Amino acid sequence: MEPIRSFTSRVVLLPIENIDTDQIIPARFLKVTDKAGLGEALFSDWRYNEDGSQKADFVLNHPGSKGANVLFAGDNFGCGSSREHAPWALVGFGFQAVISTFFADIFRNNALKNGLLPVMVEPAVHQKLFADLRANPAAEVTVDLASQTLTLPDGGKVSFPIEPFAKHCLLNGVDQLGFLIGEEDAIQAYEASRPARVVTSQVA
Repeated sequence: MEPIRSFTSRVVLLPIENIDTDQIIPARFLKVTDKAGLGEALFSDWRYNEDGSQKADFVLNHPGSKGANVLFAGDNFGCGSSREHAPWALVGFGFQAVISTFFADIFRNNALKNGLLPVMVEPAVHQKLFADLRANPAAEVTVDLASQTLTLPDGGKVSFPIEPFAKHCLLNGVDQLGFLIGEEDAIQAYEASRPARVVTSQVA
């Protein structure tokens, strides 16, 4: 997966609370095991009419949403059932980060393992950012993972939490398996330093 370090982007506003994983990626898309194309299915039931045409009033279909790397969501984003397809779809659309006041635990863990940064901010910051972006939809924010800061459109900075191991993996663009493979030399050195185990047979 691609490393996440520091980037500046416009923001897609979807300030709906309790967006669950079935809304992010409906269950009928879970049969696939390949991430390719899942971005087209993101928020499918909100995004498309029954005939497959786009709903003009849904934010992802607005011209200003194209190329934006940050999604602004309401409280309790990613609740509901566990599915890695949810962050796959968000990343497939082009999002690198989601801003919310709270993320469901399973979704947050799945996101961190799949190259999507959950940026959790205080409610007061969330409200101010929403007001600023409503007033100026073209405004940008800067997400800096190394310093764990979000720079708001007015230049103010706020910090956000992230687990150290997840931060390391995102900064280096590796998942858990990739991290272990990168430690192969250290693992072999440790094994070589251990005394050989002697197996003795016991006769009753």
